Amino acid sequence: MTSSVPEDVDVVLPCLNEAEALPWVIDRMPPGWRALVVDNGSTDGSPDIARELGATVVHEARRGFGAACHAGLTAATAEIVCFCDCDASLDPALLVPFVREVRGGEADLVLGRRRPQGRGAWPAHARAGNLALSVMLRRRTGLRLHDLGPLRAARREALLGLDLTDRRSGYPLQMVVRAADAGWRVTEHDVPYLPRSGVSKVTGTWRGTWQAVRDMSRVLAQAPAAPAAPTAQPETQRGNRR
Repeated sequence: MTSSVPEDVDVVLPCLNEAEALPWVIDRMPPGWRALVVDNGSTDGSPDIARELGATVVHEARRGFGAACHAGLTAATAEIVCFCDCDASLDPALLVPFVREVRGGEADLVLGRRRPQGRGAWPAHARAGNLALSVMLRRRTGLRLHDLGPLRAARREALLGLDLTDRRSGYPLQMVVRAADAGWRVTEHDVPYLPRSGVSKVTGTWRGTWQAVRDMSRVLAQAPAAPAAPTAQPETQRGNRR
């Protein structure tokens, strides 16, 4: 990385037994960025490993992907907050252009569209569930997104203003839905998606995928929330859809 890397960024890394992946993930954190590892009840020493690697550790006793992500968001203090899985499937360095886009006023929420690299990176049942949700999201919001992946960046205060309530698998989708309802500019960029380290807690099985789809379907059925302004941008610049 060079000195052009944007500063004042916190990266939320929800973590449940990721001792094997943590060194790889934290080693790829852009210089000057803070890794917020949110431990969600690990039993493999993940919190200690994260601290030794220089990360800030946040503990969230309530189990759930959304609970961990939101605990990280509320613990963050940087102007811009990013989210990234902690299983070595996504390189946090990929977030650098995302942050530039948000900071430059080109977008309010930037998402990574996962492109599988190698066999087993993204199981067929998980891709099918993601595709179905993307179609439902398009019908609900008009956003032409292809993925609801975990790699994303936005301004912290704006994210808190969305008043996200889901604490399970629906959290990432609720963020996008409420952002769309508020007229945010949401963009999507391809990112390489690697085979994860360890066993997936959500999409590694049909049962986990089905539960995630159920959680997200409930989010899509919710009534639109009250608007939450993403930034101080003029109204004419908001609401762009891809």
